[in-house]
Amino acid sequence: MKRIFAIVLFAFALPGGFLSPVAQAESKVGIALTAEQAERLAALPLECLQREFPNKPGETLAAPADIGSPRGLHPAFYGCFDWHSSVHGHWLLVRLLKTFPGLRVEKEIRGQLAANITAAHILDEVRYFRRAEETSFERTYGWAWLLMLAAELHAWDDPLARELEGNLRPLTDLVVGRWLEFLPKLVYPVRVGEHANTAFAMAFAWDYAVAAGDGKLKSLLEKRARDFYLDDRGCPLEWEPSGYDFLSPCLEEADLMRRVLPAKEFAAWLKKFLPQLSARRFALAPGIVSDRRDGKLVHLDGLNFSRAWCLYGIAALEGYGHLRTVADAHMRHSLPAVAGDSYEGGHWLATFALYALAARGE
Repeated sequence: MKRIFAIVLFAFALPGGFLSPVAQAESKVGIALTAEQAERLAALPLECLQREFPNKPGETLAAPADIGSPRGLHPAFYGCFDWHSSVHGHWLLVRLLKTFPGLRVEKEIRGQLAANITAAHILDEVRYFRRAEETSFERTYGWAWLLMLAAELHAWDDPLARELEGNLRPLTDLVVGRWLEFLPKLVYPVRVGEHANTAFAMAFAWDYAVAAGDGKLKSLLEKRARDFYLDDRGCPLEWEPSGYDFLSPCLEEADLMRRVLPAKEFAAWLKKFLPQLSARRFALAPGIVSDRRDGKLVHLDGLNFSRAWCLYGIAALEGYGHLRTVADAHMRHSLPAVAGDSYEGGHWLATFALYALAARGE
């Protein structure tokens, strides 16, 4: 049976009770995950998973022989401009198949997943990761999405999922090992609003550890989250966003601690970390994208989606339900840009939109 998330729209009111022209337009944008919209989201990774160029490789070259084509170096995850975007494009397709069985493009999705995540392709990916120069390849953003893909496959009750999960296992195990090796050595968390953000990646790794029953990884993540963030106070949310952000340093930290801390401990921590969130009149303007053809400036659409999923999570806490309205405003601002976006945003933004829609739920 199709699962549909339909969201009641809210007006984004300015002081005085009036709506700006932009807010009036945004208030008419529906936020829904229907089969029709699922087809539109699926079209984006379906268009780019087998699209090798343009491509932004991330390898470190030790010799001329290390130079290769994206597909030659990464036969499983070569499309969608860069490695991590390819990985989370696969995650998006798996998620949609789980949520909407019987999609019109289901056969095409299954075909692409089966063609890319083969045992041979994954072993080639593992060999690349084991290069002496690549111990930090995709650390930690790509690691996080790889584990999210593994978790999504693990939770999908389908014969194809069992095949793909098994094929992916050598790379999943390698990435888990990288986490176990790296986190004890990380003295300070990375607090930026782009790929290297530590809290974002740890939150996704936590979800994998819970789904897979990996107690060792889960215990390490909890310990390091407490080490890094437990004593933080007064996060300067007013300093955000930076010009290229697609993650909120403050909200991603709260999103991690929401997972790690018991509910009462998290509530007390949040009042010290982001006390302004508890105010009923709390407002946070969505990030503005001035040019969606610019690969860095379009990051701010991603910021709106990632802020939304963080706020939806916190809104489940007693006394914070008003944050759903703020999150909805962020969604309305950027959802219209996803399907019609240029390739600079189109190769990855659908994933962020889908993850935020799933976080909103009903």
